[in-house]
Amino acid sequence: MDYALELRYQNLAKQMEPEFGPGLDLQAILFLIGVEELGLGYKIFKKHEKTDLMHVAICTLLEPYGYYEFKGRDPENWPHFEFIKELPPLSELEQQAFMKEAILEYFEHHGYSTKNVQP
Repeated sequence: MDYALELRYQNLAKQMEPEFGPGLDLQAILFLIGVEELGLGYKIFKKHEKTDLMHVAICTLLEPYGYYEFKGRDPENWPHFEFIKELPPLSELEQQAFMKEAILEYFEHHGYSTKNVQP
């Protein structure tokens, strides 16, 4: 895994700790992105909704790379995406690196600097 990428990702997770608590892993950050994209604010989510939020996050992160296309929102404000193309075959480590890069790009796109974050 790219050391610079991993350092930026770990620094981002560390910066999020004061608001969300320590130990944010990839799944937790995906969940937070899903909640943000849903836009309903804080609420208690059912198990199937948590799974749906993870899917929303993944679709949102992969959309700029051309893997999904945002189609709109349903009456409950849930975003919907259209599948465009398959990801290339990636090892588990390559998948993690790709998702971490996409997460960093997401936060940078939303005005959260990840380039000069200090540990």
